[in-house]
Amino acid sequence: MKYSVLEKNLIKQLQERIRDTTPGVMVRAYQGGKIICDVAVGNTFAYYDLASLTKIIFTQKAMMLAFDIGKWTFESKVADFLPWFVYKDIKLTELLTHSSGLGWWLPFYQELNQNISSDDRREQLRLMLEKLKIEKHETAIYSDVGIIVLGYVLENIFEKPLLEVWNDIKNRFYSGTTLEFHQDNKTTTKLSLFAPTEECKVRQRLVQGEVHDLNCWAMGGVSTHAGLFGSIDDVGWYSLNLRSKLMGIARYSIRQKTAQLFAKRALPAGQGDWAMGFMMPTPGSASCGQYFSLDSIGHTGFTGTSIWYDPKMDMSVVILANRVLYGAENKAFSKLRPEIHNWIVENYRKSGL
Repeated sequence: MKYSVLEKNLIKQLQERIRDTTPGVMVRAYQGGKIICDVAVGNTFAYYDLASLTKIIFTQKAMMLAFDIGKWTFESKVADFLPWFVYKDIKLTELLTHSSGLGWWLPFYQELNQNISSDDRREQLRLMLEKLKIEKHETAIYSDVGIIVLGYVLENIFEKPLLEVWNDIKNRFYSGTTLEFHQDNKTTTKLSLFAPTEECKVRQRLVQGEVHDLNCWAMGGVSTHAGLFGSIDDVGWYSLNLRSKLMGIARYSIRQKTAQLFAKRALPAGQGDWAMGFMMPTPGSASCGQYFSLDSIGHTGFTGTSIWYDPKMDMSVVILANRVLYGAENKAFSKLRPEIHNWIVENYRKSGL
C-alpha cells in the first residue's frame, strides 16, 4: 500500500507509542469530506465494539429525528413519555446533556435475570429505574443511566421495541453499512473478525463479538448507551453523514437547522461541555487535542473508540482500538488519543495538502 507523507509520519508516531497502550489502532481522518489519512498499526480487526459511540450513532440521531418531526421539544419532560418516571420536572434535554442528576453508572447486570427473555429483562430494568435517586450537581455528570432511560423514551415515541427503532434508524441513515447490535449477544459473523476486548471476570471468558459493557450484555446486547459494533468504514460513514447534515448538503431526512441546533453548546460555561448528545472539547484536556476548535463535536467510547468533527477546520478523526484488552484500568490510551489528533493536524499542515 502506498502511503502519503502524512500517513507515513503518523504510522511512525503510532508505532512508537502503542506499546503497552493498545494491541492496535485504526485511524481515519477526513478534511473537506475527503480521506486524508487511513492507517492501521499493530494488531487490528475488521470490526470493533463501538461502546459509547452508540450514544451518538444511534440514540442522539434517533432523538434528533424525533425532534425534527415534531415528537418533542426542548421543554418536553421525561414524564411526558414515561408516566412511571418519578422525577416529573426532568427534561429530555437534561438526559442528552448529562445534567439530570442521575448517577453515572449502576450495576444493573447484577440483578437482571438472564433466564428470562430480553423483553422481560427490559421490564425488570424499568422497575429498577423507577427507584432511581437523583442528586443534582452544579456541573454535568456523565450518565449511562440517563441514556438508558432515553431508550424507553424512544420506544414510546416511535411505538416499537428498541431494536426496531434502531433498524429504522439504520435503514434511514446507515443503509449499506455493517453497523449492528448483536441481539441476545450473538452474531452470525465470524468471531475472529471482531477485536477482543477484555478477559471478563463476570463472564469468565475473553469477550469477543459480544458487547463489553456488562449492563448492555445483561440487557441482551441492545441498548441506547452501548452495544453497536462496526468497522472503520462504518464510523467514517457516520462522520461524513454528520458533516453533510451540518453543512446542509444531505438531500434527505433531518433538516440542517435541526442538525446545527443539536450541535450547539447546550450548557453554560463551567457547567459542562455538551451539545445535545455530543461531547464538546474541554479546554486544556480535550480528547480531540489542542487544535480542534471549541465548536467541535464528538464522543469517545470506553473500549478505545472515538469520533470528533471540527466544523471550522472541516476535519473529522475516527479512532478504533481495543485498549481494554490491556486492562480496563489502563489509562495510557486517554493520553494517546489527543496526541493522535494533534499529530494528524500537524502532519496535515506540514504536508501542504
